[in-house]
Amino acid sequence: MTFSSDFQARLRDAAGYIFDMDGTIALGDSKSGGHRALPHAIAVLEALKASGKPFVVFTNGTAKPPADYASSLRNAGFPVEDRQMLTPSSSAAAWLGKVGLTKVRVLGNAGCAAPLIDAGLDVVGPSEEAVGVQAVYTGWFREFDFNALEAACHSLWNSARLVTASNVPFFATENGRAIGASFPINAMLTAMTRKRPRILGKPSKVAFDTAMKIMGLPKSAAKNVVVIGDDPALEMRMANAVGAHSIGLATGIMGKEAALPEKDRPSVLLKDLQPLLDVL
Repeated sequence: MTFSSDFQARLRDAAGYIFDMDGTIALGDSKSGGHRALPHAIAVLEALKASGKPFVVFTNGTAKPPADYASSLRNAGFPVEDRQMLTPSSSAAAWLGKVGLTKVRVLGNAGCAAPLIDAGLDVVGPSEEAVGVQAVYTGWFREFDFNALEAACHSLWNSARLVTASNVPFFATENGRAIGASFPINAMLTAMTRKRPRILGKPSKVAFDTAMKIMGLPKSAAKNVVVIGDDPALEMRMANAVGAHSIGLATGIMGKEAALPEKDRPSVLLKDLQPLLDVL
């Protein structure tokens, strides 16, 4: 696949780049516990770094704090600084603080809660007794149990908002797709309380705006940003909603012959990152 001359110009003149992690630039490596780079991904990020073009890596995973993901990518050879690594908890912390929801029950592990704690929010544990909880935030939490379900329901029944890192059922791994944690947790909470979760990770505008802020870009630059990912319901939908350019990768969730609704359709679908590297 080669880009049209017009799209090549858009890529060269882009204000910034937002990359997904799993299935786009890397896959989790079960042997090392870290990550393994996908073809051409390191070279693409090195080319952007050399050009001075801003970029971030935004995973929809919350199993670890952003700095831990950044360290894992650096160990795999990627030129990614801590400040360039984002998770849904990064955008959740920004949004919760902005709207004044400062006491939050986190149904997630320590990595999921870390950005909220760092932002100064009052974080309550999954099954911890607490009054005045203003929001229940769901993320990576495979230790989820009935006590956590009951505590979260009581918070929600007592007027707390339900917000989530992600509400898609799967993510890409080296062994194919794996089940995300927050999707089934959200389903149970919605069934019990009739509250639907507000998504604060991808594909939300909150997530996109957080990435823009980290790159130092004004909101007016949205149409000149390139979003690259493997999940049509996440990266492609986020890009299309704000008018950004989108590049889909058939290296993860998205298939090579994906028949997609317009809102989830990439500007271009690639089998790997070689064409982008050629342009950069």
